[in-house]
Amino acid sequence: MGNQINILAEAVHDGLGLSYPPVIDLGPKLTREQLLASIHATMSRHQGGPIWLFAYGSLIWRPECSAVERQRGRVHGYHRGLYLWSHEHRGTPEQPGLVFGLDRGGSCSGFAYRLPEDNIDESLLALWQREMPFPSYRPHWLNCRLEDGTKVQALGFVLERHLPSYAGNLPDSVLTQVLANASGRYGTTWEYVEQTIHALRTHAMPDLSLEARFKRCRPVLLAI
Repeated sequence: MGNQINILAEAVHDGLGLSYPPVIDLGPKLTREQLLASIHATMSRHQGGPIWLFAYGSLIWRPECSAVERQRGRVHGYHRGLYLWSHEHRGTPEQPGLVFGLDRGGSCSGFAYRLPEDNIDESLLALWQREMPFPSYRPHWLNCRLEDGTKVQALGFVLERHLPSYAGNLPDSVLTQVLANASGRYGTTWEYVEQTIHALRTHAMPDLSLEARFKRCRPVLLAI
C-alpha cells in the first residue's frame, strides 16, 4: 500500500492522467491530545500581540470563531488551490473530495479575523478540530497586509506536499469527476467551490483563475 500511495501521489503532482477515485490512505485522525500539542507548538511561535486568522476558503463564508475585527487582506508567497483530498468534510474514502489549501508561490487574498482574547483556547481548539482532522496542513504564521495597509502576523493553514493528502494541481478531467461525485459531511465539493467563489466576488476580491477553471469544468459536468 505504501508504494501504491507514493506512485499515485507522484502521478498527481506531475499532472499526469489520473483515474478517479484514487486510493489514498490518510492514516488515523488526530486525537484531542495531538491537536492540543499542535496548538501549543503553533502558539509558541507567535511573536505576540493580537491573534489574527487568515481565511481563504470556507472560513470566509462560514467562520468557526467569533472575531472582534475583520478586514480584507493579502498574503504573499502562497496561493489558494483546490489541492487537498478530503475524506470527511467534502468527500469520503470511497469518493474523495477536494478542499482548498495554501501552496507555495504567488499571493492570496482573503479575510483576516482578529480573534478575541476571551476563550481563545476554546476557539483555537474548535478551529483545529475543523481544519486538522488529519495532519494534512501545517499551521503557519503568515505575513499579511490588511486593506488599511497594516502588516500583521496571521495564522494560516499551509499544505504539506509530502503527504498523500496532497493532490496538487489536478487535470481538469479529474477535477470534473470530483465535482460530479464527491460529497461529505458538510456537502459536495461542487457547493464548496461555488460558495467560495461567490463569497470572494461578493467581497470584491474575486479569484479569476479559480473562476475560469470552475467554468471550464462546468459545461462538461452539466452534460454528465
